[in-house]
Amino acid sequence: MTGPTFPVSDHCDGTLFHNPDTEPAPQRPSAGRGLLPILRWRLGGTRAPWPTAIVDPPPTGDPRDEPPPDGATLTFLGHAGFLLRLPGLTVLTDPVFSERCSPVSWAGPRRARPPGRRLDALPPVDLVLVSHNHYDHLDLPSLSAIVRRDAPAFVTPLGNGRLLAKAGATRITELDWWQSHRIGDATVTATPARHFSARTPFDGRRALWSGFMIERAPMRVLFAGDSGDGPHWGEIGRQLGAPDLALLPIGAYDPRSLMAPVHMNPEEAVSAHLSLGARRSVGMHFGTFQLTDEPIDEPERRLAASCRDRGLPPDAFVTLGCGDTRSFTASSPSLPGGTG
Repeated sequence: MTGPTFPVSDHCDGTLFHNPDTEPAPQRPSAGRGLLPILRWRLGGTRAPWPTAIVDPPPTGDPRDEPPPDGATLTFLGHAGFLLRLPGLTVLTDPVFSERCSPVSWAGPRRARPPGRRLDALPPVDLVLVSHNHYDHLDLPSLSAIVRRDAPAFVTPLGNGRLLAKAGATRITELDWWQSHRIGDATVTATPARHFSARTPFDGRRALWSGFMIERAPMRVLFAGDSGDGPHWGEIGRQLGAPDLALLPIGAYDPRSLMAPVHMNPEEAVSAHLSLGARRSVGMHFGTFQLTDEPIDEPERRLAASCRDRGLPPDAFVTLGCGDTRSFTASSPSLPGGTG
C-alpha cells in the first residue's frame, strides 16, 4: 500500500509513524502488539461485564454559558469528547455522538451511556481537534453533522486530513508533533503521545497520533488524546509550560500485557499529571465504550485511590459526570457548575 510521504523524524521514517524510544524499528507492528496475542485476548472471555444501558442523573451546568475571562468552561460529553470554551473560542475534542464506534452501524462497541449532551444542545463550534484516526476518536457521521451545522476549522496530526475531508471539512490543518497553529487569540500545538493508528488492517501507522496544547492567555489546556505512559509528559511540560488544566485518559488499560504501550492506567495518569506539573486534571476515556477488560467503574475508583496515595488535594485530579459542565480559571481551584 502506497501513501503520502512525511518529514523524516524520530517518530517517522518518511512513510510510517512510530513511537520513539519504545518503537525504534519502523517494521514493528502497531504499538508492538502482534495479531495473535490480540486474537487470543479477544477470544479469551476475560472482560468484566458492563451494564448495557446507563441512565445518568441530569447533568449540572450549562454548556452554553460564557467562560470566565481568565479561564475556561469544560463539558464532558463522554469517552474523549469534551466541549471546551475559552473566551472567543469554542472547541470540541474527538467528538463521537454515534451509537457505536465502528466502521459499520450494526456492529462494534456500543455505548453504555448516551452522549452527555446532544449536538443540538451545544453552542456553535469554532474548532474541532481530532487526535488520531481510531473509530472511538474519529467518527465520520459525528464530524459530518458538526460540519453541516457549524463548518468549523479542524486541527489534526499528519495524515488525517483526507479522512476529515470525507466528512465535508474544508478548513483542515495537519500538524506534526510540536508544530503550532494560530486560531484567533489562541494557539494549538500538537504534542507527543505513545499510541498508534489504523482504520483497516492495511493502513497501520500511516497517520500520526497526538495530543494538543491549547493556549489562550492566561489559560493553558492540554487535551492528551490517547497515550501510554512515557517521558513525553515531562517534555511537554518543559517545552510548553505546565497546563492549568490537563485532560488525561484513565481507562481502557487491561490486560496490561497488551494495553500498557498505548493506554495509561489510572496510576500512570496520576504520574502524568505530576510530570506535566498540571494545576488541575480531568479524567477521560472511560465509562462509555467497553474496549478492554476492566469493570466500568474501576478507572474512577483507582484514580481516586491513587490521588489519595500520592497526597494530592481532592480537587487536583477529578472526573466529571457525563454531561456535566464546570468552569476553571488559571488562578484558583475549580468549582462544580460555576467559576472557580
